[in-house]
Amino acid sequence: MTSLAHERYCDEIAHQVGQLRDLVTSGTDLSATVPTCPDWSLEDLLRHTGGALRWVELLVRTRARENVPDEQVPGATGPDARGDAAALDAWLAESGEAVVDALREAGPDAEVWSWGWRHDAGFWARRMTHEITVHRADAVLTVGRPYRVAPDVAADAIDEWLEIVEFVRRTGTDPEANELRGPGRSIHLHATDTDPGPNAGRSGTGVPPAEGWGRLIELDEDGFTWRRGHGKATVALRGPLTDVMLAFYRRLPLDAPGIEVLGERELLEFWLERASFG
Repeated sequence: MTSLAHERYCDEIAHQVGQLRDLVTSGTDLSATVPTCPDWSLEDLLRHTGGALRWVELLVRTRARENVPDEQVPGATGPDARGDAAALDAWLAESGEAVVDALREAGPDAEVWSWGWRHDAGFWARRMTHEITVHRADAVLTVGRPYRVAPDVAADAIDEWLEIVEFVRRTGTDPEANELRGPGRSIHLHATDTDPGPNAGRSGTGVPPAEGWGRLIELDEDGFTWRRGHGKATVALRGPLTDVMLAFYRRLPLDAPGIEVLGERELLEFWLERASFG
């Protein structure tokens, strides 16, 4: 599947870092528990995100041929003092600038170790875009503010997630993902706030003709396949594209305002319980 341009990812990482920094400097309670990651405080979440950016910066800058342990990443844990918003903001700014600079300098085709199906800087530009996009959602949901992301980024986040689940199922690194099978069952993801395009069709779940962005996931005896577009499905997840993305990443409940589940909800819940990184 075609993803976004390398420079688009770099721009979005910089934008998302800026959005996170705005949260830090606006008087947010850094000790607040993150509802979607209840083992973390907001500060824990921000330190995790910044640490991931620094890890990827090191991988890309050094053109690493193998994984680099966290403890070997300079500054990965963040400022020494906890609760210091100014220090955390400066650390996030430095982390974001460093990884974006490294990714731009490398270009998408530079060979770099990864845990995934591609081993280049382009893999990491995409991965970090969606890592920080989803974790910014975690942060925003913690403080109760509205959250939206650009449609091209939201759509690509869902595509990348499907590719990740495909990969971990195929490689056997996640036993639960291997349970995502079952002939004759399918899931339709349908964004209701995007313009109709060449992929428009019908959802097949008793709703009007589909418009806009869609993805169809079809399960079979060997696993699952997916494609862009609309089609007859066992269950449909409908709503604004950002909300569909967040629900598919288990950041919003399926009964959240604006989200509709049409058809066999149990199949969608079955998918969400088993689709993970491993």
